[in-house]
Amino acid sequence: MGVQVLFHGCLDDFLPPAGRGQPATPHTSRRTSLKDLVESFGVPHTEVAALTLNNHPAAFETLIEPQDDEPCLIRAWPAGVSGGLPGGPALQPPRPRPARFVLDVHLGRLARYLRLLGFDVCWRNDFEDEELAYMSAAQKRILLTRDRRLLYRRQIVHGYFVRATDPSRQVEEVCRRFELHDEIAAFRRCARCNGLLMRVDKASVDRQLEARTLRYYNDFYRCARCHHIYWQGSHFARMSAWVEALKQQAG
Repeated sequence: MGVQVLFHGCLDDFLPPAGRGQPATPHTSRRTSLKDLVESFGVPHTEVAALTLNNHPAAFETLIEPQDDEPCLIRAWPAGVSGGLPGGPALQPPRPRPARFVLDVHLGRLARYLRLLGFDVCWRNDFEDEELAYMSAAQKRILLTRDRRLLYRRQIVHGYFVRATDPSRQVEEVCRRFELHDEIAAFRRCARCNGLLMRVDKASVDRQLEARTLRYYNDFYRCARCHHIYWQGSHFARMSAWVEALKQQAG
């Protein structure tokens, strides 16, 4: 049977440059699901919003028989686009609201940035793949990763492969992909541990800070989890400007 798969939009990111924008032929001779077929090209199922089989809506569980004599064209459209998708059953459920994340070990800087923006982010530098997948499914967290094979796991419903390698570009990419701009509530979480910040009296922290800090600043915040102390130091204006610029990127 002549089986071909055509990937639309940013799903091309996962294909070799020479194969982008044109139908690809899978190397399989066994009965297989569309999920497994799509992922055989390196495209995680979490990245796919819609599928068609010979122009009819299809699901990840739809099976094809490569030895059939009928021609077969499979088309895949990316998640995170607002229009241009074919009809049929939704392959991706609505994302968690408010957005909550779990990040793999390679995205520590991105985790800090998202926490600064007020998002609930789980990250450790020793997470195992099984633990990441379990947390994403059990706690309804969006899994962000630079390891596309991690997203092949069936239990992962909400996931995204981060394309950018620069952390500042990564946070812009994630905010754009999940339309987070209206949910930004900056400077309410600890960038170190994800705990919530609470305002505290200056007198309660005076023994933990340098005299110069106490001389120039009066407003202080303590993390409810790790007890790290924050204040609006010289970097605060720069960070505030960054947050506002990020919000302006909405749409």
